[in-house]
Amino acid sequence: MVRISRDTRLDSLAARMPGGPDSPCDSETHELTRDLMGQVADRWTLLVVAALSDGPQRFSAIQSVVAGVSHRMLSKTLRGLVRDGMITRTAYAEVPPRVEYELTPLGWKLMDLAHGFVDWAQDHGQQLRESRARFDLGSETV
Repeated sequence: MVRISRDTRLDSLAARMPGGPDSPCDSETHELTRDLMGQVADRWTLLVVAALSDGPQRFSAIQSVVAGVSHRMLSKTLRGLVRDGMITRTAYAEVPPRVEYELTPLGWKLMDLAHGFVDWAQDHGQQLRESRARFDLGSETV
């Protein structure tokens, strides 16, 4: 097996990353990718998307499923997901007004990615726990 230096690996990875010289995407796509990674990796987005995987939900139903989310943060998260086309917001002309949120096909694709991450965590969970335990015992340092 041929050993490749750390610097060579990092240079190769950087070249393929969005915006790198070997990347198929332009700087606009690079910025969008960074923005979406930040949104999806926040504390609430995937939990809200998961709550909506059971079908259309009202605000209060989502808030009850996503434990700990404040009214303000849920509003902000839903607004961002609607803006990006991952969920729809439907307001019904009723008294009192009724609003429902539902995943779009794009939102379902995000759920597929989330399932892949959960599968990865499950497949490597023991290895991750062991690594954390070793680190916490002080046998590894940064």
